[in-house]
Amino acid sequence: MNRLLRSHADRIVTDAIAAVLPDAAVRRALAEMTFSGRVLLVAAGKAAWQMANAASEALGSRIEKGVVVTKYGHVFGPIANFDCFEAGHPVPDENTFRGTQAALDLVTGLKAEDTVLFLLSGGGSALFEKPLIPAFELQDITRQLLACGADITEINTIRKRLSAVKGGRFAQFVSPARVEAVILSDVLGDPPDMIASGPACADPSTAEDAHRIVTKYGLRMSGAARALLDVETPKTLDNVHLAINGSVRELCAAAAKTCAALGYTPVLLTDRLCCQAREAGSFLASVLKTHADGDRSLAFIAGGETVVKVIGTGLGGRNQELALAAAAGISGMPNAAVFSVGSDGTDGPTDAAGGYADGDTANELAAYGLTVDGALNENDAYHALEKTGGLIITGPTGTNVNDVAVALLHI
Repeated sequence: MNRLLRSHADRIVTDAIAAVLPDAAVRRALAEMTFSGRVLLVAAGKAAWQMANAASEALGSRIEKGVVVTKYGHVFGPIANFDCFEAGHPVPDENTFRGTQAALDLVTGLKAEDTVLFLLSGGGSALFEKPLIPAFELQDITRQLLACGADITEINTIRKRLSAVKGGRFAQFVSPARVEAVILSDVLGDPPDMIASGPACADPSTAEDAHRIVTKYGLRMSGAARALLDVETPKTLDNVHLAINGSVRELCAAAAKTCAALGYTPVLLTDRLCCQAREAGSFLASVLKTHADGDRSLAFIAGGETVVKVIGTGLGGRNQELALAAAAGISGMPNAAVFSVGSDGTDGPTDAAGGYADGDTANELAAYGLTVDGALNENDAYHALEKTGGLIITGPTGTNVNDVAVALLHI
């Protein structure tokens, strides 16, 4: 492993994530909002605790009570007058349903002059849920969607129709009270109806869209679930004010700033990366090979969210798979590295935020009798990168604004 490049990667990751912590974004949004009557807080998503804590510090006793539902390991302490729940992600579990019901109980029976402060971040699709079908079937459909290669828009289009809180139904439930929503975006282009499946946003998707996705991926579901696809979600909401703060663009800009400080010329390739993870890794390796004979250090930055089509039985996540896929293309290049991380600190069902590979990675794997292609075919990037020291582990970060991948060329 190239120790210099790995140290640069770690610094870029640390600085970029620190720059997109939601505290400042929440405070900015709150300064533009008005609150009347009873003020109750509901926070859902991977960054829910961090957002709720910032709101509590800003508004204090003005918030009567709150419910926070976040991922396991993402509650960092008690918050006065708030009940905090940790639950399953990316597949909802009984604690998801329990925390969501507590939120619904909290906001039941409100009046028109009351306000619900709704803090939403990525991961909310799994963490904020009251299913309209049996829980076991919802979990099975969720797993199918996550494994089939569907993108987040397709996944959330289906989720909305199987839920009592998604696709604007939470805001409809809260009515006539007002909803002041602060949203931390983890979806390309920041469409509010798709972030955490849009619990407080009118839904433009249609029954035809949902049926098309089911057919495209051959999803297995009961007759009852199929019937729900035809039940239209709310198309207008008049009790919601939305503020979207924080996005992958800020994550990329922060990464570029640190790259420049380390002596690289940063090049933003895209902040809308959306393809198979292994294709993205191969592409970034090709970019590095194109510029390998240059006379300056370069950092190519790509933000967004890739997908993985699961065909093997291994362990990994999209960021680890991206990095491992790059390893074959940059093999033997002493001055090249590719790394990719999820800003929330978790990548797939693992304890890693992402992965790192450089010109030595493929040979290091070979020493264990392994190949890059073999590990990718088993979707086992985690164990491959674990052997080469290529896992990037940050722990839960308190934010969630998509992923950032960086290809470094050090001259």
